[in-house]
Amino acid sequence: MLDIANIQAATRLIDPVFLKSPLASAAALDAELGCMLLAKNETANPIGSFKGRGAELFAATALRPGETIVCASAGNFGQGLAHAAARRGHACTVFAATTANPVKIDAMRRLGAEVRLEGIDFDAAKQAARRYAAEHDLRFVEDGAEPAIAEGAGTMALELLGVADFDAVVVPLGNGALLEGIGAVFRQRAPATEIIAVVAENAPAMKLSLEAGEAIETSTASTIADGIAVRVPISSRLAELRRCCDSVVSVSEAQIFDAMRLIHRHLHLVVEPAGAVGVAAILAHPHRFAGRRIATVLCGGNISQELREQLHALD
Repeated sequence: MLDIANIQAATRLIDPVFLKSPLASAAALDAELGCMLLAKNETANPIGSFKGRGAELFAATALRPGETIVCASAGNFGQGLAHAAARRGHACTVFAATTANPVKIDAMRRLGAEVRLEGIDFDAAKQAARRYAAEHDLRFVEDGAEPAIAEGAGTMALELLGVADFDAVVVPLGNGALLEGIGAVFRQRAPATEIIAVVAENAPAMKLSLEAGEAIETSTASTIADGIAVRVPISSRLAELRRCCDSVVSVSEAQIFDAMRLIHRHLHLVVEPAGAVGVAAILAHPHRFAGRRIATVLCGGNISQELREQLHALD
């Protein structure tokens, strides 16, 4: 399991703009959900997501001076790595799917990344990125596989536990860095807290894999929650991820959108689908959370224009 000392030390290396993010809550939202919710708002930073924490730590500790890096991203990790690389003088190439969110693609380019669009989804783009890095003898950075990226994410858990004790923490599950970082801290600092990971029903590969104890690929990962649309799990991290959670739940597309709507209405935040799945899990399993103090992470706010318009239309 990740070393808490490394996570504590990470706060000295991560750009402070990504740290001490605010907690959001509202009595009206608690009344609708039937629980007491504190939500870590990771949308109000230069890249609009939590990914800056892990990318910063990775760039600060794992790269040689001037080393060029290559990664694949649905958009948020690519923004984080581009931001961290630019601060430290590294060239960064990001591979994204041809279907990736244009808002995220534009943001990665603004932050200085070279963005190449290949493949029909994130995992196809990752294959292309891995090939490109091997062909050009460049450093391939895989989100979810590098310990420093998970350790950076773990700083959120330290901040949460500095505020309150929780009955449960609900964590969006994509490649796994967020779950590994937060789960490791809660396991070691608050072992009584239930840790629940959340996937989209339409992208169940991580849930299937953790429950089976082996990597199970799916043919598609067709969900509005692009940040957790994993089709091919990272097999080397599955055992550790299983230690970092008590269970994995899935949520429907309708529940994800309902969660986005509630967050917008009561917390006045525009959260991308992957960032809303913690709240969606409460909507999907209300009796499981009733009357409990719950933490979750609103892990990103980089939303497509189409979804933004749909949210505003419901005001």
